[in-house]
Parts: sequence; structure tokens; C-alpha cells
Amino acid sequence: QVHLVESGGGLVQAGNSLRLSCAASGRTFSGYVMGWFRQAPEKEREFVAGISRSGSSTYYADSVKARFTISRDNAENTVYLQMNSLKPEDTAVYYCAARGATRVSVTPNDYDYWGQGTQVTVAS
Repeated sequence: QVHLVESGGGLVQAGNSLRLSCAASGRTFSGYVMGWFRQAPEKEREFVAGISRSGSSTYYADSVKARFTISRDNAENTVYLQMNSLKPEDTAVYYCAARGATRVSVTPNDYDYWGQGTQVTVAS
């Protein structure tokens, strides 16, 4: 069992930045691929970014590429999402997720554990 807790969400003006954190507890954090997803009202949950177990490989949705950066600190059992140049369309609840596999997946159902989510609102 892995317990995930996100933090760092809030209300920001367009063009500004936020950093989300996801703290993990339970089983060995470094054994899990980690992903960030988001879900806006009346929309499906979508992949934002993913990171390999070691942190050496990262993956991004086209909509956030060059603006968002995912990273992890296995010693601190934490994964981060640095979000720069935020846009109103980035407004959503952001979730971190853990997958007990070797590869990042963009499919939510491939992840085994989820956090409760943190709201990000970008005002225009």
C-alpha cells in the first residue's frame, strides 16, 4: 500500500508559477513510476507528466511541455511538479499517482495508487 498526499495548489494569475508536491508513505517509493494527472470540471482525467523510478526519464503531455517539469527525490519520498507560465486552461484538480511497473503510462487506469488531489486555479 502507498499513501500519497498532494500539496501546493492554489489560486494564481496567468503567467505565474506553482510547485506541487506529492509525499508518499508506505512501500518503497523508488519502486514506483510516478505520474501527475489533472481533471477539470466535466472533463476526463488526463495525463500531465510522468517520471521513471530512478528519475532519469520524464514524459509530458504536449499541452504542458516546456512549461512544466516533473522531478522526484527518492530519499525524501516526494515527487514534484513545477508549473511555469500557467494558463487559465491549466485550471484543474491535480492528482499524483503511483504505478508498480517499469514504464510510465498515460492511462489513469494503469496506476495503482492515487492522492486526494489539489486544486489549481489560474485566473486570467
